[in-house]
Amino acid sequence: MHDDTLYSIGELARRTGLTVKTIRFYSDRGIVAPTDRSPAGYRLYDKDAAARLDLVRTLRELGLDLPTIRKVMDRELSFPEVAAAHAEALAVQISTLRLRRAVLTAVANRGSTLEETDIMHKLAQLSEDERRSLIGDFLDAVFGGLDAAPVFAGVMRSMTPELPDTPEAEQVQAWVELAELSQDPDFRADVRRMAEDLAVEQARSDTTGPRRDIAATVRDQVGPALAVGIDPASPQADPIVATLTDHYAQILGRPDDIELRRRLATRLESVNDPRRERYLQLLAVVNGWPAPEGLAPVFEWSVQALRVRTQHDGAAARRRGPDSAGVG
Repeated sequence: MHDDTLYSIGELARRTGLTVKTIRFYSDRGIVAPTDRSPAGYRLYDKDAAARLDLVRTLRELGLDLPTIRKVMDRELSFPEVAAAHAEALAVQISTLRLRRAVLTAVANRGSTLEETDIMHKLAQLSEDERRSLIGDFLDAVFGGLDAAPVFAGVMRSMTPELPDTPEAEQVQAWVELAELSQDPDFRADVRRMAEDLAVEQARSDTTGPRRDIAATVRDQVGPALAVGIDPASPQADPIVATLTDHYAQILGRPDDIELRRRLATRLESVNDPRRERYLQLLAVVNGWPAPEGLAPVFEWSVQALRVRTQHDGAAARRRGPDSAGVG
């Protein structure tokens, strides 16, 4: 049975929960026109008008503007099409808000100056192509001319951040810090030296046997020693140090002598740069990888063990005379 009941604007306001002023506004815009008018000229609305008002309120709460709502109500646009376009626009807004939140959080946490804040904001807003170009410049500066060695293709891939399309605030903050770090000239120079050392080791290991990175060997050999509390200066550490230096001697194709041990200590000190470890930590956050294992303790143990023994061996060689000192 058709319900021909008509409602005054006041009655419709009570039924829908909207104000009289709002209903009058929608009527004037032609979004929900009155069904009829009373003899005195007052607007009257039927149940369909009430349903349209409920829909308008829903669309407004979803953030649609009035011109778009009118087109939807007049069936000039299908609602699924409008919803898809609006969802895409909201995704852009959400991404922008994430970037702003990340920058503001980083500013608050780091106590940044206005100049630093401006730099962070610009880094956070880079497009995907611009981010790739920035990191590509860093990797070219570090590995340029060395990528002929097969190992470097994998290393470069493993050092490339990939910020997702909808990053979390923590990922944006990590990206900003990583981008700043990649532009640090001192950091670039240190990583370049590490890469050159690795290139020499890889080139020599082609003919001398083992190709495994010395850092991986240090991790595997020293980790257990640290776990049981072996002092790097104690006699218990001697066989561990011997294993490390023997491996390094085979990589370089030279004798295990005092010069090789000094060289290895210097090599491990450079690898133990805290900025390198920070880069890898930030990279893991940006890419959504598990947090990397912190290797600073094993490197510090190894360097200390090597320094103690090179100092002892050097003193002993001086007591024996110059002819007995090892030559690198």
